[in-house]
Amino acid sequence: MLTFNPDELAVKDVYKLMTGTIAPRPIAFVTTVSTEKGVTNAAPFSFFNVVSSNPPIISLSIGRRNGEMKDTSRNAVSSGELVVHISTDHIIKDVNETAATLPAGDSELELTSLQTTKSTKVNVPAVAEAKVRFECKVEHQYEIKNDEGVTAADLILARIIYIHMAEDVYDEKNGYILTDKLKPVARLAGNEYAEIGNIYKLIRPK
Repeated sequence: MLTFNPDELAVKDVYKLMTGTIAPRPIAFVTTVSTEKGVTNAAPFSFFNVVSSNPPIISLSIGRRNGEMKDTSRNAVSSGELVVHISTDHIIKDVNETAATLPAGDSELELTSLQTTKSTKVNVPAVAEAKVRFECKVEHQYEIKNDEGVTAADLILARIIYIHMAEDVYDEKNGYILTDKLKPVARLAGNEYAEIGNIYKLIRPK
C-alpha cells in the first residue's frame, strides 16, 4: 500500500487524491441571482450531497479564490435563495460551459442554449431543461478555514422548499425515481465524467 500524509503534500495533490477516489460524485447545477446587475449566475459543483431528509437539507461546498467568495456562494448567502438542478446527460455539455470564470455581472447561461423559467417559491430563475430541480433556502453557511486561518471554502446547507420533476423520471405508483430515465451524470477525477452503467440491487440485512 502507498501511504500519504496530507500535511506533507501540496494542496493540489491532496485535491487530486480526494476527487479521484471519492467518486462518483453527483453534480449540483446551481442558479442564483447575482448581487451585481441582478443577472442569473449558474455554475456546477461536485462537492454536493444529501444531509437530511427530515428536514430536507442538501450540502454544497464551494471553494474560494484567494479567500474571496465565488459568485454562487456570495449570491446565495446574500439573498438566502438558490435553485439546485440535477445534472443529467442531456444538459451536461451546457452545464460544463457554465464552469467558465466570468465577471459577476455576466450570466454563464449566455454561454449555453439553456433557457430559464420562473421558480415557484424563490426569486431565483431555474433552468427549464433540467429534469429535476430543487428550490432552496439557505439554512446555514459555514466558513472552512485552512491551517493558515484563511477561509478556503464555504459550506452551505440548503433546505429544499419546493421540488420540480419531469413526469418521465418518476414512478408515481411506487414513489420511486426512475434512474434509467433520469440519467444523472457524475464527476470523477480531472475532466472525467461518468453516466450510469450497470444497475443492480442488494437487499439490506435486517
